[in-house]
Amino acid sequence: MKKLFLFISLLILTQISLGQEIIQENQKPKIGLVLSGGGAKGLAHIGVLKVIDSLGIKIDYIGGTSMGAIIGGLYASGYSGKQLDSIFQNIDTDALVQDYVPRGSKNFYEKRNDEIYAFTLPFDKFKLGLPTALSKGMYNFNLLSRLTKHVAHINYFDELPIPFFCIATDVEKGTEVVLNKGILPQAMIASGAIPSLYNPIEINGKLLVDGGVVNNYPIEEIKRLGADIIIGVDVQDGLKDREELKGATSVLVQITNFSMIEKMEKKRALTTIYIKPEIQGYTVLSFDQGKEIIPKGEQATKKVINDLIRLSEPNYKREPLIVKQKDSIYVKEIAINSMKNYTRSYVIGKLKFKADSKISFKDLEKGINNLNATQNFSSISYSFEEIREGEDVLYIKLTEKENTAFLRFGLHYDELFKSSVLINYTKKRILAKNDVFSFDGIVGDNIRYNLNYYIDNGFYWSFGVNSKLQRFNKNVPNDFNNGITLSNLGIKSINVDYLDWTNQAYLQTIFAQKFSIGAGIELKHLRITSETISNITPVFEDSDYLSFFGYAKFDSFDKKYFPKKGWNFNGEIKSFVYSSDYNNDYENFLFAKADMGIALNVLEKFTVKLQCEGGFHVGENTVGFFDFALGGYGFTQVNNLRPFYGYDFIGLVGDSYVKGDVTLDYEIFKKHHINVSGNFANVGDKIFTNTEEWFSKPTYTGYQVGYGIESLIGPLEIKHSWSPETHDHFTWFAIGFWF
Repeated sequence: MKKLFLFISLLILTQISLGQEIIQENQKPKIGLVLSGGGAKGLAHIGVLKVIDSLGIKIDYIGGTSMGAIIGGLYASGYSGKQLDSIFQNIDTDALVQDYVPRGSKNFYEKRNDEIYAFTLPFDKFKLGLPTALSKGMYNFNLLSRLTKHVAHINYFDELPIPFFCIATDVEKGTEVVLNKGILPQAMIASGAIPSLYNPIEINGKLLVDGGVVNNYPIEEIKRLGADIIIGVDVQDGLKDREELKGATSVLVQITNFSMIEKMEKKRALTTIYIKPEIQGYTVLSFDQGKEIIPKGEQATKKVINDLIRLSEPNYKREPLIVKQKDSIYVKEIAINSMKNYTRSYVIGKLKFKADSKISFKDLEKGINNLNATQNFSSISYSFEEIREGEDVLYIKLTEKENTAFLRFGLHYDELFKSSVLINYTKKRILAKNDVFSFDGIVGDNIRYNLNYYIDNGFYWSFGVNSKLQRFNKNVPNDFNNGITLSNLGIKSINVDYLDWTNQAYLQTIFAQKFSIGAGIELKHLRITSETISNITPVFEDSDYLSFFGYAKFDSFDKKYFPKKGWNFNGEIKSFVYSSDYNNDYENFLFAKADMGIALNVLEKFTVKLQCEGGFHVGENTVGFFDFALGGYGFTQVNNLRPFYGYDFIGLVGDSYVKGDVTLDYEIFKKHHINVSGNFANVGDKIFTNTEEWFSKPTYTGYQVGYGIESLIGPLEIKHSWSPETHDHFTWFAIGFWF
């Protein structure tokens, strides 16, 4: 009986054991995917994912660091490898590694800063500093926010289509931080914030940088989640020799790799299927070579394809993400964190949209870029919360820059002002919220200055004052006296000392969310003398002038110099109401002028720029020193002095004019341009009183052929011009930003 009972018991236990084995065999093992950091080399991850998708392998967990976090986070949110390939083939690779702000997001003051100063350094308590990093990475954040909008409501990353986490480094403690909840694009950006290249990202009170500093291959965390099989993709560098260490970034990456290389032997042993793309020769910044790097991932994956096939599921196919692509969002509320030095109206004014309105994602990004362009915030982030279907709260978090003072430097040479070195001091929040003080001191052949104080109130009226001294000495073919002086002396040119000291106070606001319009009062002192005729009349003019002015401006050019697209408009009217009248012949008068241009990128490297302009005086006895004077090239505008190819500086003078300009520009290779231009004008006194006089065949024409380089200090240009009327030839050099 005992033997029978024992036999039955063993039989039952055997059946139970066999049943358990059958169940375990039928259970699908959990597959984890680890994607290492490596900057641009991490684009190889996309190639790996394309092969994984093609085999029908279902990934259960994804963990990544740095670029592995960005690619992994997008894949976890639902994108396929093929879709990621398409996305990264069409991004602006320069903007990824620069503190890129589209020019259209800057106001006129901010555009001027970028188009005058070659270098900017923090200057706090009279001590020069260095920037925290080269970029805040706003282009990257905007891109990832747009791509992950469909999962913006998910705060816990294990609820994504594929559970996900990424690794960052607490820069204050040097410890590893696992990011598995919060704002997905912010977490991905923090994981990839390469020190010195990108600003640290603050999350939950922790200041975070690139996770590759502490854990560039987070396999242990994947195992803790329950992965049975781990596919690991390693795009890290080995140690490089001195010849390969080129640039600060490569040295920094080498330093962070020291500890990881020691740990990788153990980490590799924990990896079930290890994939190592052959990406020697590429750097962390080789984003422009993505078309070469992505296939490297595919090639490396195919070497282990037999191992991967065992993981494939015949009935599983990763469905491509189908996001209901909306071009707009209804922002019910805008929530902005409290700030010490900037008002809500200032922020809303920069965003250029208001709460309880429907806005496009394009306008949202423009608004965020507008805030970034101010350079007033060390970090900018935003997120969405859907309060009801179709309505979101936009949360904006801004961290004010502690440093508010800067030194800026510029360099310029042209044939009018000659050599100039500029040193600028800028101080923000000097007297009031939203204000900025700026002083340009210019030394060289002609000492000049430009002082600005501006309180920016966004949509509300803003207030500014400006004081500017401009001067030059030049032999010119006009005497500001209708040629009488030159004729009497029997000479063709006269040496002129020209001094203009202008002081303005003005109000400005935004019109139709596009145009800057303003009005103000101006007090000007104009002094014009000549050593050529010092024994006759050494002083042409030495008067003060009081005037009122109004203006409208718009500028959407992608670049001021060598633009490829966009258009601009500048219009001004100025009414003179008083003069100290040195020459005893003053009467009140006004002048109006406007110019408009458009740039069309007709082919990839070929641009056509069209420009037209004109102006006129109103009054019986206007002041000739404010006439429109055309000629020369390469100088910043003074009063009504305008460039014109084929004629010398101040070569054509009249109280009214109309001018057209056509430029054909070809970028022969990156930032190197050849161009040809033709300009055509009618200039004279009161030419608009007779239609035939101005709307007819142009009296004056000129042409130029030039070569230009976009450099750190501004455009470097040489232009040769000539006029068929005079047969005169001029060659002009211009170096650096115009100021």
